[in-house]
Parts: sequence; C-alpha cells; structure tokens
Amino acid sequence: MTPSTAARAAEPAPASFPEVDSILARHSYNPGALIAILQETQETYGYLPPAALRYIAARTRLRPAHVYGVATFYTQFRLRPVGKRVVMVCQGTACHVNGGKTILQALTEELGVQEGETTPDGEFTLQTVACLGCCSLAPVMMVNGEAYGQLTPDKARRIIRELRGTAATPAAPAD
Repeated sequence: MTPSTAARAAEPAPASFPEVDSILARHSYNPGALIAILQETQETYGYLPPAALRYIAARTRLRPAHVYGVATFYTQFRLRPVGKRVVMVCQGTACHVNGGKTILQALTEELGVQEGETTPDGEFTLQTVACLGCCSLAPVMMVNGEAYGQLTPDKARRIIRELRGTAATPAAPAD
C-alpha cells in the first residue's frame, strides 16, 4: 500500500447518496463520464455538495482532488446552493457602456447582497456574467432564463419587487 493509498484508506467513508448511486450506475461508474455525472448531480441537488463530490470520487475510484478540480474548473458547476431565482446581470461591453454597473449597484442595494451571494431567505442569487447575448437590449439582466432589457436602476428594482410580490400597488385612478 502506497502512502497516498494508506491516507485514503484512513479517511472516513463518505455518506450515502442514493440519488448519486443512480446517476453513477447509469454511467457504469465510468470515471470518463465525470462531467456528465457532475452535471446530473448538480441537477439533482441544485449544486454540488462537498460530501457528494467525495462520494463520487470514492465510487469512480478517482482522487477527490481530481473531482474537485473538475468541479471548480468549469463555471457551469456550483459548490454552494443558489436561490430559487438566479439574477444574472450582464457586464459585457454593450451593457457596460449603457450603465450595467449602475444596474448591478441598484440590485445589490435592493437585494441586500453582493455579487455571488444569496439573499438570506434563499429567494435570489445575484451573479454577473460577461455576456447574455442580448446586446440590443442593453443594459440587460436575466432571471431564471427570462431576459429583462433596456434597464434603468429603478426598472431593475421594480422587477425584483414584482418577483418578490412586494411591488407597490398602483394607485386607483382619480374620479
């Protein structure tokens, strides 16, 4: 037994993950299917729990550092849970020159979180992206795949309030 094998043998066994076992079985526990396994695991949990990464490593006979390295290399993978709604604020060139930074600032104030954080109620995660591919709508944000364009700071705040269900009710028309 090599020193690294002995060290791995001394590690506690990862917790049981029946959902991950199903995913691994579909891929025949093939280490070559690691990216697909990670994608399906993330789809199941919404992110990649550290214990699940260790479990995948053990069951595919890969080093935990290798599995973690793949999970951190690709931006599609998340190691922390995200909110029910993921707000992606474009910071690409068109959005940048049309006020993308002011939109991000308005959203950080409205949500009470910084970029990369999730609101305490687990409702929203705020992220920045290099480009959403909606340059003609700049500045733009996307919430769970729905694009909102030609934003102003007030419009961005209003959208968040509407999604929260806390938007002010319009005043009744005067008689």
